Amino acid sequence: MAPSSAKGHGYLYQYTNCRILRDGKIIREDLWVRDGRIMNPEVLFFVEKVNADQRIDCDDLIIAPGLIDVQINGGYGYDFSTESQVEEGIKRVSQGVFACGVTSFCPTVITSPPHVYKKILPKIKKRNGSKEGAGILGVHVEGPFIDQEKRGAHPQQLIRDYDNGFQDVLDVYGDLSNVAMITLAPEKQNTPEVIQEFCKRGIVVSVGHSNANLIQGEEAVRSGARFITHLFNAMLPFHHRDPHLVGLLTSDQLPQNRKVYYGLISDGIHTHPAALRIAHRVHPEGIVLVTDAIQATFLPDGTYPFGEQTVVVKGKHSYLKDTNTLAGSLASLDDCVRLFAKETGCGPELALEAASLHPAQMLGIADKKGTLNFDSDADFIMLDNDLNVKSTFISGECVYKAK
Repeated sequence: MAPSSAKGHGYLYQYTNCRILRDGKIIREDLWVRDGRIMNPEVLFFVEKVNADQRIDCDDLIIAPGLIDVQINGGYGYDFSTESQVEEGIKRVSQGVFACGVTSFCPTVITSPPHVYKKILPKIKKRNGSKEGAGILGVHVEGPFIDQEKRGAHPQQLIRDYDNGFQDVLDVYGDLSNVAMITLAPEKQNTPEVIQEFCKRGIVVSVGHSNANLIQGEEAVRSGARFITHLFNAMLPFHHRDPHLVGLLTSDQLPQNRKVYYGLISDGIHTHPAALRIAHRVHPEGIVLVTDAIQATFLPDGTYPFGEQTVVVKGKHSYLKDTNTLAGSLASLDDCVRLFAKETGCGPELALEAASLHPAQMLGIADKKGTLNFDSDADFIMLDNDLNVKSTFISGECVYKAK
């Protein structure tokens, strides 16, 4: 058989001596990549009758889909909610997260004034990943339509309602074309029609920063919401008479074809290991690991801006200045994967899928991202048995290699 390129096709890579994560199992199988896509070897052998142009020995590493972070506020000294930093910040963070195994992410903009949204949102354009940086899947706007009491680190004076329906949303955000996700509090008046309008525009609705009871959460899901922002954080705790939004994980009042996904910050600070285990055992297929990382991630202790406010970083903790309110995390997504695997005993398969397949499913892009299925984008990572990232690939091109 002739090489792929000799047959008029693109250059064909065969990754061998590896274990690949596919369909919830780590199996010993080669990975074939051409023109930035995962290839079906049966088609290559029996239809095209070609060989690889290059065989790459992977030293028995695990190959998994690239990680996807749907809630990241910034990092490396940049805050996506600060207009003057956003373009340079996207460039720096999208390159830096390669070392964490992240190949796509949703830059998150927290509660801000309308004039800030209208300047920032047009600047964060959706794009595929490349050697220049991880892919941008769209903005996650977290606020300002959240609950005052459960606002967390969001500035109180900027929180809003949508008493006039979706027109209030447009008045605050302006152009929504670059938005992929919105976090809102479902107990607000007019929420069902607002959620439905977001869904019509292809924007994922998440419930969070909320005082909602379970009935209000269920109504939001029936209206189209499909995600819970950082479960357990910034919401009413589980109670046996009203489990509140946590109860969505086991609700029997939802459409049968509607899976609820939920974010978990498994950084060892935001969510106790016992809570991670509860969530995992109750609804494992809905887990989406997120970092909620802030500007100060990967920086030394000190004082840093966070949107319209200031945070103080000490060790692995970040608080709003002069308070004990946690303000985002300082975690990387690969750290979250390792900690989740360790604390839940779920195994590497689920821990990795919770940061790749599940966020892709939640965003409706699992046909191309978050898997190693045939014809998917060749965004993948190589890891050792301890789930340390050894290299990161975008469209089949190596963009990071550990020293």
